Amino acid sequence: QVRLVEFGGGLVQAGGSLRLSCVASGGDFSLYHIGWFRQAPGKERERVGAISRSGGSTWRADSVEGRFIIDRDNAKNTVYLQMNSLRPDDTGVYYCAAALSPSMVPYISEYNYWGQGTRVTVSS
Repeated sequence: QVRLVEFGGGLVQAGGSLRLSCVASGGDFSLYHIGWFRQAPGKERERVGAISRSGGSTWRADSVEGRFIIDRDNAKNTVYLQMNSLRPDDTGVYYCAAALSPSMVPYISEYNYWGQGTRVTVSS
């Protein structure tokens, strides 16, 4: 059983930056691809990024490409989401999730574990 906890959310002005952390415990973190998701009020959860088990490969959604950076430190059981040039439409609850799937970007149903989320609010 892997437990994921997100940290780092908060209120920031448009154009600002935040760095989210996803800290894992209870399993071999290096076995899991990690995805970052967000859910805005009244909208479906969407994936904004993903990182492979080793950290050697990443994927980002078009909406955050060039603004968000994902990396991981397996020695610290932590994945990071650096968010720059934040916009009001980046507002939402951000979740990390862990997947044992072969694909770094699996279907959402293939994620094995989820964090509880951390709220990000970007003011205009």
